[in-house]
Amino acid sequence: MRILVLCHEYPPLGGGGGRVAQDLSRGFVQQGHQVKLITPWFKDLPGTENDQGVEIIRIKSSRSQLFRADLKAMLGFVWASFWKGLQTARQWKPDVIHIHFAVPGGAAGYAISLLIGIPYVLTAHLGDVPGGVPEKTGKWFRWIFPFTPVIWKKAHQVVAVSEFTRSLALKKYPVPIRVIPNGVDLDALDPGIIKANTPPVVVFAGRFVPQKNPLQIIRSLAEVNDLRWKAVLIGDGAMRPEIESEIDAHGLASRFTLPGWLKPEEVIEWFRKSDILFMPSLSEGLPVVGVQALAMGLAMVLSDAGGNPELVVPGRNGYLIPQGKNTDYASGLRSLLSKPQALQDARLFSRQHAKNFDLNAVVKSYLDVLQQAGAGREK
Repeated sequence: MRILVLCHEYPPLGGGGGRVAQDLSRGFVQQGHQVKLITPWFKDLPGTENDQGVEIIRIKSSRSQLFRADLKAMLGFVWASFWKGLQTARQWKPDVIHIHFAVPGGAAGYAISLLIGIPYVLTAHLGDVPGGVPEKTGKWFRWIFPFTPVIWKKAHQVVAVSEFTRSLALKKYPVPIRVIPNGVDLDALDPGIIKANTPPVVVFAGRFVPQKNPLQIIRSLAEVNDLRWKAVLIGDGAMRPEIESEIDAHGLASRFTLPGWLKPEEVIEWFRKSDILFMPSLSEGLPVVGVQALAMGLAMVLSDAGGNPELVVPGRNGYLIPQGKNTDYASGLRSLLSKPQALQDARLFSRQHAKNFDLNAVVKSYLDVLQQAGAGREK
């Protein structure tokens, strides 16, 4: 089967959605399928590249930041990916199109499908769902929403990465939606012997933006300053100066490390040296870093936003904190940081829980959907 993939982010560009596109596309190739993926170009990245069998095609882009795409870059991707996708589809003749994010890639994929009759499967990651990340996309949806229902309606199948994403999407788009979670390669992400560090290491990985609520990480850790711990905040973004100021205001500079925006494999190495993933996010689909942290055997202290509840079995591998109950984050951290055996048990349970997100099973589920779409075209 030939699969044409459209995604406006792909490592090292963008966040979790791009990593999902990468993992799935590599998985499709490993199962004997051909994949071409269209994504934006950025600075020194090559125009074309072979990524473990996936043919990457990078198109012109006005994107100015690795970790963020503004409205201009999104609209530019719609136009450029449509023309490049149309050209590629006519020459290569794919069996199916796989679109990550209804906005912006969905518009291009829908138009290509309409013109030449290739079915498409749409994966919704939350940021492309009205209300999913209101602080990030709320203004966009005020005027682009009327153009989006047809993208969902005409998809052969819509896939959501979590039950939360599905339920939110159904409020605006009454179409059949199947849930297939983001997955991880459990063989590649092998933590080895899981043993709690002394002192324990608390880690966060993501964009430094309001959606991720990074200042709460510092404030909560300041409340357990009487305990021994170290913290690593991986990522970058507009809030970095605020984060650095907050750390200094609490006198915690010696406890925090801010390594910046890292390659995916470098993030995993930090997870290997860490004990607790702390993510007080205001909104999430099913965070890739959360699934990766499970696989690496990290305990969890997460908000109950979006798909986060699917990662935590409260009392077994960590704590799920209701949004708005900010003082409870410190309580959850204290329970793990002050009790070495509880932390060790939580870490071991996380590794077991990660088996529910095995990438091999996720790839198989997607291939079933994509093959059904392709078969429908043949009829």
